[in-house]
Amino acid sequence: NLRIARPPAGPTLLFNVQKFSLCRQIKAVQRRPFSSKVAMDHPPIVVTNNFGDKDIAPHVKLMRITFQKMFPAVNVATVRLSDVRRVVLFNLIQQPVAVHTHTSTDADGDTNDTGDNNDKNNNKAISTSNAMEDVVEVRHYAIKATPVGVDRKVRRVVRTKIPNLGKLNDIAEYIVGSGNAMSTAGDVSESEAEDETTHVVLSEKYTGKGNNKSQKSALKLVEIGPRLRMKLVKVERGLGGGDVMYHAFIKKTAAEVKAQKKKVEEAAALKKRRREEQDSNVAAKLAAKEEKKAAKKARREEREKEAMDALRKGGISAAQSDDAEEEEANDSGSTGSESSSDSGGEVDDVDDNWG
Repeated sequence: NLRIARPPAGPTLLFNVQKFSLCRQIKAVQRRPFSSKVAMDHPPIVVTNNFGDKDIAPHVKLMRITFQKMFPAVNVATVRLSDVRRVVLFNLIQQPVAVHTHTSTDADGDTNDTGDNNDKNNNKAISTSNAMEDVVEVRHYAIKATPVGVDRKVRRVVRTKIPNLGKLNDIAEYIVGSGNAMSTAGDVSESEAEDETTHVVLSEKYTGKGNNKSQKSALKLVEIGPRLRMKLVKVERGLGGGDVMYHAFIKKTAAEVKAQKKKVEEAAALKKRRREEQDSNVAAKLAAKEEKKAAKKARREEREKEAMDALRKGGISAAQSDDAEEEEANDSGSTGSESSSDSGGEVDDVDDNWG
């Protein structure tokens, strides 16, 4: 399957790819495959074929608009002719719906067709004229221009493909042929043998030698791939979701569509409510976590403060005890000196008495 969506709001188109071919597979079957890196430098011309007018079905119109918006817009008034190098074609085909049937033979030799069977070898696809389906074919082409009215041999020389002139006396012999014979119908340009409706007069110089301004050239489309064949299955209003705007296999009435839309809206409202509840629960958990963290930090700061206060009180008490010891030491020293002075006086008195 292939999904093509328009961001950011949709819609989304779901395609079933029935067939596809890669670029290398396209080139493998071509005699002269086209190869040019410069051709990919500019956006292609988008062509939508058989998509109808304003009276077409809404899903077909949506397909056409989606395909056109997939590529950058090309302004015809300002674009240079040399920048138009590629074409992307979207072709809408209405074909009968293929119904797979199984062919079996009973005991009497009669052939019976049944609609459902898992035997792939006996399945046959038949088409019914009543049911039709819309299939889109996608092709990618490169534009190739060839000058008109130029002999093929001259064109080879112009394109710098120098021929082998070893057996000729003059280049004129190569142009007109041996024995001064004129060019035959097979020697004319390949583009002249095609329909003249492909001949155009160039308004500007185009890529390739000989494609000058006001020169008549034949345009040719060379397929470069990839190639797709796909069928639109479903269209959703949103980006990868939303209510179904179109379905190729399931048809619903207006009442069923309204009921489904209501169901989708209820589911969306329920999802939104659950999301809001989840966001509120997450916010509450984060708030509780922050509150717990703040409380833990406050308790840690309180413990640190108490420890610092205890250290400060311990230092003050130690200083006070040291001061007290020093005062006691000073008091004891002064008392000893007074007692010694008293004893000395007594000795003097005794000496005086003896004298």
